[in-house]
Formats: sequence, C-alpha cells, structure tokens
Amino acid sequence: MYVTRNTEYHFRGERCVAVRDRRTGAWLKSHLAVDRKLAGGVRFYGNGTAIPSGEEPQVGEALYFDDDGRELITSLLSSIERPAKAIVAQYAA
Repeated sequence: MYVTRNTEYHFRGERCVAVRDRRTGAWLKSHLAVDRKLAGGVRFYGNGTAIPSGEEPQVGEALYFDDDGRELITSLLSSIERPAKAIVAQYAA
C-alpha cells in the first residue's frame, strides 16, 4: 500500500486494485488509478525538474501511471505500508 497525505493506493502486483480516502476511510471506486498498472515513480529535484522513473516508487516520490493513453501522477508518498488483512478483505471484487 502506497500512502500519500490524503490517499491510500492498494495494489496486487503492479495493478492498483483500490484507492481509499485516509480522512473518511471511504473507498474511491471511480479514482483514475483503480485498475491501472503502475509504471513507476516520479522523482522531484530541487531545481523543479520532475522525472518519471521505471523503478519502484520510494517515499518522497509520486506514483506514476501511464497506461490507457492517460498519465496520472499522484501527490508525494509519505509511507509504504502493508495493509491489515481486514482492509484487504474490503477490496472490491
């Protein structure tokens, strides 16, 4: 699970299977990341440059999705965690 300030991104392998609002705990079924493959991370540099990488995202980087002809870049990751089994059980089928 990749965690930003406001959102949790839940994955099975490289595919995002669920997105949840951290404040309300609500699942965001229509979020643009749901059912998309993660392409990598986006690194931000001090001079303002943002460069996508094909590597696994790290804390301080953003998630980068580039499939379906649409790019999506999230806000910066604050943590990477393993979700509790009770949370995993709530994923939409």
